[in-house]
Amino acid sequence: MHDISLPIHSTMLTWPGDPPVILRPTSRISQGGAANVSELRLGSHTGTHVDPPFHFLDGAATIDQVPLDLLVGEAVLVEVSGAQVGVTELEELGIPQGAQRLLLKTSNSRLWEGGATAFPVDYVVLTTSGAEWIVEHGIRLVGIDFLSIERDGPPSYPVHRTLLEAGMVIVEGLDLSAVEPGRYTLACLPLRILGGDGAPARAVLFGP
Repeated sequence: MHDISLPIHSTMLTWPGDPPVILRPTSRISQGGAANVSELRLGSHTGTHVDPPFHFLDGAATIDQVPLDLLVGEAVLVEVSGAQVGVTELEELGIPQGAQRLLLKTSNSRLWEGGATAFPVDYVVLTTSGAEWIVEHGIRLVGIDFLSIERDGPPSYPVHRTLLEAGMVIVEGLDLSAVEPGRYTLACLPLRILGGDGAPARAVLFGP
């Protein structure tokens, strides 16, 4: 069993402009409290999280409407060595025909090995043409080892929209640093937030 979730803590890396993580004790046994209790504040796209179609498409499926059989099942983890994941890279990976869940391990995973807290200048992303290739090949879930699957900047967010308009879900913020490429069983269960635009998740791989 491989835990591929990022730990949540108050100094963790978050997307620029997103709410910071606040973890504050409200009751401690050591201070006379009956139990240890904390207050937790965080954005819906903190750490390892799932983007449903509603993230960029009003009226589309929200996080509580994502089918569980999409979030749990066989997944293919591939490793990409380049600076981006485009059509050429995807075609060279030998992704099995019929694969429904694809996890992309890139050099981004090295960030988590050192517990990154500063936003990186550069990171590996999926290109728009790569997103179109993924949709055309019937993949229903795609995950990547950074807080976003595409570069910050384009206001239209074409990669997200290409994937989400096809009814896919995106898993971002995976820590794949200690996992080798191969076939696994993925269990990625986001918080069941009613009408949510996204939610943090605990993601685990079983196998191979």
